[in-house]
Amino acid sequence: MSRMAYLAAALCVAGFAAGASAATPAPQVHEPLTDVPQAPYNETADARGDLGLALSRAAATHKYVLLDFGGNWCPDCRVTAGVLQMREVQPWVARTFIVVPIDVGRMNKNLDIARTYGLDIHAVPTIAILDAGGKIINSGNPTALKDARGMTPQAIVDTLNGWIQNPG
Repeated sequence: MSRMAYLAAALCVAGFAAGASAATPAPQVHEPLTDVPQAPYNETADARGDLGLALSRAAATHKYVLLDFGGNWCPDCRVTAGVLQMREVQPWVARTFIVVPIDVGRMNKNLDIARTYGLDIHAVPTIAILDAGGKIINSGNPTALKDARGMTPQAIVDTLNGWIQNPG
């Protein structure tokens, strides 16, 4: 077996065959968060339809799907959305994830989607990261960003990156 063929086989064994792309290194965030969107969740969106499209795109592009369950009333949700849109972070997000913001209303809307992945939403934001095959990879602590206001942008990025580097 040639060295290139061996390397290609090793990469497949290392995770490419699992359906999601290899994670690109997380960015180093040097700037503070200065802009927080007021309404990152479309309250009239077809969340199930958006999820279906995201899963199709993920299968074709080998990206992860980041389901962001939250509400426009939630300051931690808006902080998380703001970090995802930061100049230093957004290119990494675009290379790595297909982001689907899912409005939960006042904890009374689209909760069935979360239950599909074994999640019972009791705090927001709740983040579910799915591999390109639609399997949740961060079921251990999907509410880790529920106190995003008290986290640095780097800590938020590192949390997301940790989920894709160490699924489970």
